[in-house]
Amino acid sequence: MESLKTRCVFLDRDGVLNEDCPDYLYTLDRLVIPEGVPDALRALKDAGYLLIVITNQAGIAKGLYTADNVYAIHEALQQASGHVLDDLYFSPCHPAYSGRSLSRKPGSLMLEKAIARYNIDPAQSWMIGDRDRDMEAGRNAGVKTIHIIAGTEESTGDFAAGSLREAANIILKTN
Repeated sequence: MESLKTRCVFLDRDGVLNEDCPDYLYTLDRLVIPEGVPDALRALKDAGYLLIVITNQAGIAKGLYTADNVYAIHEALQQASGHVLDDLYFSPCHPAYSGRSLSRKPGSLMLEKAIARYNIDPAQSWMIGDRDRDMEAGRNAGVKTIHIIAGTEESTGDFAAGSLREAANIILKTN
């Protein structure tokens, strides 16, 4: 008898859950959570999705900050969203500083680890990100993708949205 598979929304952090900083977000005073993010996360959670953050954190390899900084930002996101995020996977690697890594997006190892750990069904799951590498990682893991884009930017995802709220609506409508 096959066990029931879990549905999941994988979420890139910078540019999706918080405003992207050009020189890395690693202090709480620079954390800006766009309007609608907490509500979108709660709507996805209420619909039965596991919510897992999948983020590259190359600033660690560059020596700009530590994993503790990543966890502090994650905890602030948790508090803002009512603790609906189920897990956090991050890659501390950067090819120029720590060599190539399969965990770093566009590699899909972080997603694959979560899929195995949580018995996730890729066919019922999604990756939401703001970069081509997020879309590639999602495709490599076999999940549907939603590209958060601004204005007339070209999307490389299965779907495109202007915000996490729009992305959540796409998922909830196709649910």
